[in-house]
Amino acid sequence: MRRISLQKIEGEVAKLAKTISLYLPPFVQKALSRAAANEGVSLAKQYLNCILRNLVVAQETGLPLCQDTGLFTVLIECGDRIIFLPDGPNDLDEAVQQGIARATREGRLRPSVVDPLSRKNTGDNTPAIVHFSLKKGQAFRLTVLAKGFGSENASALSMMPPTVGWKGVKKFVIDQVRKIGPNACPPYFLGIGLGGTPEMACLLAKKALVELALKAEKLDSKLRFRENQIKKEINQLGIGAGGFGGHHTVLAVRLKTYPTHIAGLPVAVNLSCWAHRVAQIEL
Repeated sequence: MRRISLQKIEGEVAKLAKTISLYLPPFVQKALSRAAANEGVSLAKQYLNCILRNLVVAQETGLPLCQDTGLFTVLIECGDRIIFLPDGPNDLDEAVQQGIARATREGRLRPSVVDPLSRKNTGDNTPAIVHFSLKKGQAFRLTVLAKGFGSENASALSMMPPTVGWKGVKKFVIDQVRKIGPNACPPYFLGIGLGGTPEMACLLAKKALVELALKAEKLDSKLRFRENQIKKEINQLGIGAGGFGGHHTVLAVRLKTYPTHIAGLPVAVNLSCWAHRVAQIEL
């Protein structure tokens, strides 16, 4: 059996949450740089260059790269041969929540989490959304994702009849981006979840965003052709960076699938704005 300190997990969550508020993943930064270099529309190019300058300022000053520091989602993959040591936090969820609260204090992150009815602010960006999956072995992986609600509000779910096929899926995704237009701060990164149940499709879409940012340059996706189809057609909409036109409405697309029922075809869309903030660590 392997022993892991809950206090250490709290510290790692806090570190990841602060890091992603200042630094974007290398793939995301490269995609933004390529878009700026290749953009032919003057205002869109200026907008992209402002984003790149903003990233430098965030790192120089230690101030968050976006004023909406987001609502945090934490994905935990945990081996079944791990014992947690309650050397501060009492359990795993408490360790995660204390890590997010600590990052909010130390990283000067805007408190953005409120009760859905009273709208009373919790003051420290807790509770974060936590997804836990149990695996065989002794591995422990933490992924922290922060999303502002400009982009989270652009999420969509459709319970489609299977008869619509890929053509119907593609139309739903593209129509959703067309409807959102520039409201979620393009250029976008797009995660799509296909299959399972409604909640599974939404989780797949969010996991697709994580994979896109952290593995996009290495991943040999069997679905690459379909991803490229969607990317090409969205970029033909002409929304462009900041809504100023051009061919950089979406910079990358990732599609994740899961088996579903014979009578259904759940499809979920999860957009990230240009500030696609995610990081991962394996303890």
